[in-house]
Amino acid sequence: MYFIFEIIGTIAFAVSGAMVAVQKKMDILGVVILGVTTAIGGGITRDILMGVTPPQSLTNPLYAGISIAVSLLIFFPPIRGRINVDIIAFVALDALGLGTFTVIGIETASGLNNIFLQIFLGVLTGVGGGVLRDIFAAEKPTIFIKRFYAVASLIGAIVCTIVYPFYKNSAMVLGIIIIIILRVLAAKFKWNLPRVD
Repeated sequence: MYFIFEIIGTIAFAVSGAMVAVQKKMDILGVVILGVTTAIGGGITRDILMGVTPPQSLTNPLYAGISIAVSLLIFFPPIRGRINVDIIAFVALDALGLGTFTVIGIETASGLNNIFLQIFLGVLTGVGGGVLRDIFAAEKPTIFIKRFYAVASLIGAIVCTIVYPFYKNSAMVLGIIIIIILRVLAAKFKWNLPRVD
């Protein structure tokens, strides 16, 4: 089940990264780099912080391969022109990816026996690729200025981490559901955190 969610999330994040590169008028390499970075950057960052080398996303090239393929599809105008991405559907896919990667980050860090680290690494896995995408695209990271994308991940991560020692699978499903609901509601109702005027 989580494998399917990971694939969907990888595709959604790769599309997100590639579309930013297209909007920035990058060349084909730039489109691929941003697509791959968005899709697997959070997991790679998490693994490096945990001392897992080489990172899992690089030892299993499936996710990078999917990201590259999706990015290449987005690059070519005839294909890109036929992709009519419904914004609600895309937000839902993105939310699924965010939720899945967040709880997978928590599961990966569960052996550390440190609640703070589990939550931190879970959120980092969920949002890290998007932050790297924005940095590479010379943009302010959207998690700091728009909606409460990272907050949805944080709330889901906290709930998942609390329940995880008692009911592992239920905790992960609950974390994903909470993150999806919060992410979709935030996008629909344009929820934002208070910001400096």
